[in-house]
Amino acid sequence: MDSNFQQEQKRVTDVMEVIEKRISRLEEETTQRRNEVVQIRKHFNDEIKVNMDTFDDFLETIIGLRQEAQALSVSQSTHRHASKRLSTLRRMQEVPYFGRIDFIEDGMPTKEQIYIGISTLTDESGDNFLIYDWRSPIASVYYDYQPGPAKYATPEGEIEGILERKWQYLIRGGILYSMFDTSITIGDEILQEVLGKGNDKHMHNIVATIQQEQNRIIRHDRGKLLIVHGAAGSGKTSAALQRIAYLLYKYRGNLNPEQIILFSPNTMFNKYVSNVLPELGEENMQQVTFQEYLDHRLSKEFQVENPYEQLEYVLTAKNTPSYHSRVASIQFKASTRFFKVIEKYRKSLELSGMLFNSIKFRGKPIVTAEQIAERFYHNDTTLRFPNRLEKLKDWLIKKLNDAEKVEWKKPWVQEEIELLSEDDYRKAYTYLAKKRGFKRESIADYEMETKALARLIVHQKLKPVRKRIMAFQFVDLKGIYKQLFSDSIQIKQWIGEEIPEGLVEICQLTLEMLDEGNLFYEDATPFLLIKELIQGFQTNSSIKHVLVDEAQDYSPFQFEFLKRLFPLARMTVLGDFNQAIFSHAREMDDFHTVMSIFGKDDTEVMNMARSYRSTKPIIEFTRKLIPNGERIIPFERDGERPVLTRINNHTELHHSITSKVTTLRSLGYNSIAIICKSAEESKHAFEALSNIKDIKLLTNSSIEYEQGVVVIPSYLSKGIEFDAVIIYDASEQVYGDESLRRLFYTACTRAMHYLQLYSLGIPTPLLKNILRDSFTES
Repeated sequence: MDSNFQQEQKRVTDVMEVIEKRISRLEEETTQRRNEVVQIRKHFNDEIKVNMDTFDDFLETIIGLRQEAQALSVSQSTHRHASKRLSTLRRMQEVPYFGRIDFIEDGMPTKEQIYIGISTLTDESGDNFLIYDWRSPIASVYYDYQPGPAKYATPEGEIEGILERKWQYLIRGGILYSMFDTSITIGDEILQEVLGKGNDKHMHNIVATIQQEQNRIIRHDRGKLLIVHGAAGSGKTSAALQRIAYLLYKYRGNLNPEQIILFSPNTMFNKYVSNVLPELGEENMQQVTFQEYLDHRLSKEFQVENPYEQLEYVLTAKNTPSYHSRVASIQFKASTRFFKVIEKYRKSLELSGMLFNSIKFRGKPIVTAEQIAERFYHNDTTLRFPNRLEKLKDWLIKKLNDAEKVEWKKPWVQEEIELLSEDDYRKAYTYLAKKRGFKRESIADYEMETKALARLIVHQKLKPVRKRIMAFQFVDLKGIYKQLFSDSIQIKQWIGEEIPEGLVEICQLTLEMLDEGNLFYEDATPFLLIKELIQGFQTNSSIKHVLVDEAQDYSPFQFEFLKRLFPLARMTVLGDFNQAIFSHAREMDDFHTVMSIFGKDDTEVMNMARSYRSTKPIIEFTRKLIPNGERIIPFERDGERPVLTRINNHTELHHSITSKVTTLRSLGYNSIAIICKSAEESKHAFEALSNIKDIKLLTNSSIEYEQGVVVIPSYLSKGIEFDAVIIYDASEQVYGDESLRRLFYTACTRAMHYLQLYSLGIPTPLLKNILRDSFTES
């Protein structure tokens, strides 16, 4: 062992001692702070009494409450900060740092050794840095440069100098296993070591292996919109999550995790990536699927189809009568053109066409729909549309108040009084007594009048009606949306040129769906838009940054909507149009439409061509499945070529898959995915392969990605990677249509180390142009 290695091991040992001392100190502090919080809460509950006998007593109570609340807030904040730091230091016990640069700043006489890890660490004096946070300005040199001239940006300006040497360390639990001088060693040994590992149920941080193109994305800090278009396995999502950690570090004090939201493909993916930010000592941002947002806004009114149900229909219902009309409907309603149609339609409602619901009570109308329409179109017509609706709402509340006075004297009220339970009567009595100013000790002196009780009962009964008016539920939104499709000739005036083929059938299909109380996925955002444009857009100004993963699955219409929903937010959009499997995006190959929505001058596009997920033979195979696949650059990691096996029947197929799983398990593969085209095929495959020990079926309702052997539809596997992938049936019968090329590519690119394809009979024609030396046939 050379002296340099021994010296570096001694430094690791010294740093570990500092970390252990800090941990011991923080454990005491967190225990102390936790006890303080408990004591303050106990004192708050046991000793602070609300005294309102005199104004001075009341004032003293308020001051006491404020002081206790402030003390509690300070203790909770200190405890939270100490706990967070303790968690980070415990992670640093395993890997204190992973890199070092020897940097000579221009004008300085000596070089400085900069050690880089997941968080900053100083010596006991606090003056000397033992470890620099990977997000610090100087750490960018480690990711961006090879030895030679280098520079990095700081708030005070650019620092230039010479990067003399760059080192990578492999440290685990205080032991230095290896160190590489990357100015001499070719390749990236630590990256090779990380990529060669088996997969587990969570994505992990990549700070030790960030590549230059990923670092550009992480530290990008310009413009309103950043689009990251990257190949499968290029690390788009990983880079984006490190980017969030970087922004939280750079703008600490001005940006917190609650102000960042990630739109992810499904809830299973949320769980899969939930580990990354906590590993870096940061709290997770808000995570939601676009479908969850739609359900939150619309599920009380409709049964809303989810995107995977839509895709399942497209994949399995090709022989149904309305199939082509439905696909045309999906593509039309996904367009920015349809967004403009909705806007024009809403504008026309200022002159005519608004539909309303009658305001009813006890089965009788207080105000009819016709009366509401008459009022809307003949009063206050010079006001802006939202103000007209506000005025209409105020008028309806007034009409409700008038009706309330009439109801007091009706016989049904006396019947309600007679039917009151003893408990309800006592509650009403107490409520009315307090309303009249009687204190607790003198409530018994109150003499309740029958008239007051009658008024209270009527008011309570009318509360739901009042609530519906305040929520603008007197507007017949479902009728208004239906009206748009009720006359295919009329809708053409909003569409203008380029009338979609089969417009009559599209309109009919939409009307049938609405009559059944359902909402197709392609109609959900348009319906929500018309609702927002009529009732007032519910914008979210507290969100400062939005991430959209698998962005190729979002329609231009949805991006238009997101832009309006988060008007103050910057956006990071991640996607790969080679994996654009939804009908609306199959003809698209870039983010040009999204750029035009946000403005080209405020948008930057970064392309990631190198793929790290799969071995080189797998990438060599998969990139030939798609146009321009030669642009994808494989990372130099060896492995076996993909295997294509022809099978004669299902019995032989299931026997062969069972045997293959046994072999793969014996080789140490932890995650094995049997990928089927659809959920329907997945269900049949799972039932047939149930003899495989611990096999699991993943569906669009699965909450968490499971380790082990899973059967999964192709479209749910996006964004996830597996040690080994088995394509259940890559035959002409299943993947015979050219439109399925991107879906097939997506399924195959999930494999990290091993890819097996089975074909029941003739293989898919999608493999025809692939040279035989790219895979093995058996």
